[in-house]
Amino acid sequence: MAGKQQYVAIFTTASLPWMTGTAVNPLFRAAYLAKAGNWDVTLVVPWLSKWDQILVYPNKMKFSSPAEQEAYVRWWLEERIGVLPRFDIKFYPGKFSTEKRSILPVGDISQTISDDKADIAVLEEPEHLTWYHHGRRWKTKFQKVIGVVHTNYLEYVKREKNGYISAFILKHINSWVTDIYCHKVIRLSAATQDVPRSVICNVHGVNPKFIEIGKLKPQQLCQKEQAFFKGAYYIGKMVWSKGYTELLHLLHKHQMELSGLKMELYGSGEDSDEVKASAERLSLDIRVYPGRDHGDSIFHDYKVFINPSTTDVVCTTTAEALAMGKIVICANHPSNEFFKRFPNCHMYNTEKEFVRLTMKALGEDPIPLSDELRHELSWEAATERFVRVADIAPAVSVEQKAPSSKYFMRISPEELQKNMEEASAFFHNTISGIEAARCVFGAIPNTLQPDEQQCKELGWNLQG
Repeated sequence: MAGKQQYVAIFTTASLPWMTGTAVNPLFRAAYLAKAGNWDVTLVVPWLSKWDQILVYPNKMKFSSPAEQEAYVRWWLEERIGVLPRFDIKFYPGKFSTEKRSILPVGDISQTISDDKADIAVLEEPEHLTWYHHGRRWKTKFQKVIGVVHTNYLEYVKREKNGYISAFILKHINSWVTDIYCHKVIRLSAATQDVPRSVICNVHGVNPKFIEIGKLKPQQLCQKEQAFFKGAYYIGKMVWSKGYTELLHLLHKHQMELSGLKMELYGSGEDSDEVKASAERLSLDIRVYPGRDHGDSIFHDYKVFINPSTTDVVCTTTAEALAMGKIVICANHPSNEFFKRFPNCHMYNTEKEFVRLTMKALGEDPIPLSDELRHELSWEAATERFVRVADIAPAVSVEQKAPSSKYFMRISPEELQKNMEEASAFFHNTISGIEAARCVFGAIPNTLQPDEQQCKELGWNLQG
């Protein structure tokens, strides 16, 4: 029998024009799942009121309506993949937490999808989307709920005051909420915490434009042309935890050995001024520039990408640099495990190795990528991996057999576990409905329901 077309709703915690991984990667996932043709796909993203848009979106960008923002998102995507596959975009109410530097959902966002289309839910950052969830249980609403863990929250929390205590508590909360709300969880790498029913698989790809850029470089090298005119660079959100602490430490401590290195940093963020001041104090040739799109032509001629970050789960910019044919220097860390198969990816275990590999890379040409490895970086391959590990191939109708009468009145271990899970979910739903408890655990006050202004902007009535 042919499988019926299923509805897939991809919920995520950010939207363009915020250039963060949870805005970009779920957008590509939605497009490429829709392109595969077997799924009716809806991407569900947060809507921010204007006072939050000012805090989050770059270059003072603001949208007066969800329709206006949707038009921008579709334009951005079409610029990168060409003709758009057909998928819907819906918005849920969100508010920006300045403390967490994150967008948090307001109200029961599962209501964004009607019951007749509630086949599969993909929760991009499932812990983030369920910490304060109050309303219908995800597993009750949807036939299958797949979580995709993007962020190494524990590593970030450990760097804060009393971080190890906070990380201990957060670790157990993350395991709890993903267990009661997800049927399966995909961890992009082993850099994330282990949670129930999880598998490790990198289900992200790169913007196809990076692959096209990379195809040109071997042609230039074969024709004896100079393919790379610049030395080394790093691009990333300019906050200390994104690798800038480690990078400046390495460059400062080994400035004598790295005397021939010219390093350029690109990024914007709340620590930009401090990073720039620290870089200027070093005697190395380091220049700091505002952030820009990694696909910008200014990056095409760099030969070496240096990324010492260990807080990423799978670094998107590392994948993009490899796709563009560059040599990558990065730490031998679980977040980089996927890249070990790439000959241009050189990993260091010690500071001495970092120096040796960096200087060696500056004096050699990258190895041209094979077609197989180039495909591994693509969103086509990432979508194939996602469908496989999420086990969401189109369903085939199967006749259900009635349970045998000999099991009457007997509770199976599976049934007992289900009952315990439902009790746990009921407890979470009760606690998440108490305003004081929500605030103790870091929720934004008064976010049990969207306010009148957000309902108006979304075109909702106050009853949802």
